Amino acid sequence: MRQSSHDTRQMPTIQVIERVFALIDALAAREEPMSLKEISEQTGLHPSTAHRILNDLKVGRFVDHPDAGTYRLGMRLLELGNLVKGRLNVRDAALAPMHELHKLIQQPVNLSVRQGDEIVYIERAYSERSGMQVVRAIGGRAPLHLTSTGKLFLAADDPQRVRAYATRTGLPGHTRNSITQLQALERELARARQSGAAHDNEELETGVRCMAAGIHDDQGRLIAGLSISAPADRLDDHWLPKLQQTARQISAALGHAMAGSGAPRT
Repeated sequence: MRQSSHDTRQMPTIQVIERVFALIDALAAREEPMSLKEISEQTGLHPSTAHRILNDLKVGRFVDHPDAGTYRLGMRLLELGNLVKGRLNVRDAALAPMHELHKLIQQPVNLSVRQGDEIVYIERAYSERSGMQVVRAIGGRAPLHLTSTGKLFLAADDPQRVRAYATRTGLPGHTRNSITQLQALERELARARQSGAAHDNEELETGVRCMAAGIHDDQGRLIAGLSISAPADRLDDHWLPKLQQTARQISAALGHAMAGSGAPRT
């Protein structure tokens, strides 16, 4: 594979991954679809090698095959790029408001997003000087139905998707309070839709309660959840209005505009 003399980037240690990068870079450099011959010449890969890898990338929708013998970048890259963009933007917008909320309540404030059937914690605001606290590690994951933020995302799904989630995961429980039956989960999600907030009542971890409010982007889509985690006997329901206000503040920074006093679109 060719490499310009001024390219000093660290190269992958696995040859096939290096070739994948070369193919994607070649396709990215051209607006119109490229023929296999052009791709081979651009990357220095044998046509049969390029063809085999491109077909594998096509299966994953990383590459499209619009006409016989031509290739272009696929929509999966756009989807992933939008996910990264949204998560980076929401984190930037959330940092200052999260720390302000933490100063007010002196309990951890978590920012998390959905990834498949789980939520992923991408930011937190907490202080080690505040005594006993419940801190979710950045990068940590948890099932949707056992977390306050996860319930917000499930509440935004239609009933068929919720049932599919329940079937796919089996609704496993972590504590005696965990919701493990579909009907109970559906009732919980109905309450979340009605109130615009969701709760975790020692369902993920014994002795820990959480509350969450949703963060929406400029298209009104639910893209993240802002939650407060605290020991079960310390979580104060009077924090909820401030939590919701902070989530609205972050949403506004992302371009979301509430229509009147109604609930945000999901």
